[in-house]
Amino acid sequence: MRILTASDRALLVEAADLDEAMRLNLAWEGLPGVVERVPGARTVLVRFDPLRVSATELAHTLAATEVDATRPPSTGEVTIPVQYDGEDLDEAASALGVSVEELVNRHLAADWRVAFSGFAPGFGYVVSSDPLFDVPRHSSPRTRVPAGSVALAGAFTGVYPRESPGGWQLIGRTDAVMWDIDRDPPALLAPGTLVRFERVRDAARLGAAHVGRNGDGPARARRVAEQHAAADADGPGFGTASAVEVVRPSLQLLVQDAGRPGFAALGVSASGAADRRAMRDANRAVGNAEVAAVLESVGGAVLRFHGAGVAAVTGAIGALTLTGGDGVVRAVRHGEPFATFDGDELTLGYPDRGLRYVIGVRGGVDAAPALGSRATDTLAGLGPEPLSAGVVLPIGDAASHPVEPGAVPRDLPASGDLVELEITLGPRDDWFTAEALQVLTTQEWTVTPRSDRVGIRLRGEVALERSVGGELPSEGAVTGAIQVPPDGQPVLFLPDHPLTGGYPIIGALTDRSLDLAGQLPPGARLRFAVQVRSAG
Repeated sequence: MRILTASDRALLVEAADLDEAMRLNLAWEGLPGVVERVPGARTVLVRFDPLRVSATELAHTLAATEVDATRPPSTGEVTIPVQYDGEDLDEAASALGVSVEELVNRHLAADWRVAFSGFAPGFGYVVSSDPLFDVPRHSSPRTRVPAGSVALAGAFTGVYPRESPGGWQLIGRTDAVMWDIDRDPPALLAPGTLVRFERVRDAARLGAAHVGRNGDGPARARRVAEQHAAADADGPGFGTASAVEVVRPSLQLLVQDAGRPGFAALGVSASGAADRRAMRDANRAVGNAEVAAVLESVGGAVLRFHGAGVAAVTGAIGALTLTGGDGVVRAVRHGEPFATFDGDELTLGYPDRGLRYVIGVRGGVDAAPALGSRATDTLAGLGPEPLSAGVVLPIGDAASHPVEPGAVPRDLPASGDLVELEITLGPRDDWFTAEALQVLTTQEWTVTPRSDRVGIRLRGEVALERSVGGELPSEGAVTGAIQVPPDGQPVLFLPDHPLTGGYPIIGALTDRSLDLAGQLPPGARLRFAVQVRSAG
């Protein structure tokens, strides 16, 4: 067992093989101080609370773990209908040195089992004992893989739950619903599930084929219909006295809160506000619980208030005005709570500094929760949809404290400014040359426009050179991880990043640097400063 630093709040444990990783993951359930575990192909990522256990103490506990050779118990069995007509079927068969028919027959005959989840909600990494299946990924991932695609990569097969980028070899497709938030459990392929694939030659029969415990989401349809009926009956504001309406959305206007940690086993990342400090400041200003749902706006927007209330704007810094129903316009001070009356419109100007405004309203935004959180996960498609013009959001009852004076505005960067972010090295810094490690910490990196809540794409004059070639088996990644794809230009993971990945991670932001990263506008320059390792 080798224990590596994954961040200042996470360790990555290397196991001998997949079976040992699965057994260790089960053995560490309920371990004091452990927040979440993300199993991988030969690793387990262990996130911990440093206020409850230190990295050194946790590393000693993990290293002392003894597990037997008993295979983890099964958690059920499902059958998935597949039409084997994937566009990579010929290429995959050729890479394995077999005919297409033999590949399909062995895929059907193999005893498959879900080893772990990751990448996206409902995506199970399914492995068998058939040694045939060891398929290389595409060297250049597709930007769009259709939902329901059945694919191979390495020793795994998997089914894409929703349209997303991906580099796996596509061998077929299915209509089985891999993820349904209204199903128990939501993921069709949970760790430990036994999987059987059933060939369907007629595409029209896919939807009628037996899919084990899978369903077509009737509970969701009923719930949506009930919500619409309630909205029609109650009128604007969905039956509440106070609400906020989107008049003009920004480049991206979302509902966010503290996120949904604890669902890594389902392939669900925590997500949540990109600038947690701004969320807490906005909620404190209006008297909410610190984790109440807020609005997160990339760039300017216009919001209209229904009913009387209190609001505050934190995060990015720009011109803020409130236009009353009588047409009178007054300036709003950043971070300060202000009263709102029916018909008032809040205008957020394009930020002068920072990237994301956070708008708190007294009582909190009362959007429908998913897995206990109202956060919008843009990669997973969980939580409320991105907000568009005309959307009316009810205001809840999360105000449990008096209104407080606002927080002092932070010194956030503008485009072109230089920012220093603190990092820890690892877990895969040994995959890079000594020169690359020096470049990482001495070169300036520029935030490119190709950035979002999944990750910030950085550009540097000198790319990071690897000393170890080949593919890395899928392993867990934390928010703030610095992943390095083959072109050597890093991607800095933000809250909606995939739980697992196959590109090496050279380092990760410390927890206190995460909020600033969420406010980096395109064109900002940054340097990385290394914190001393706490475990190794």
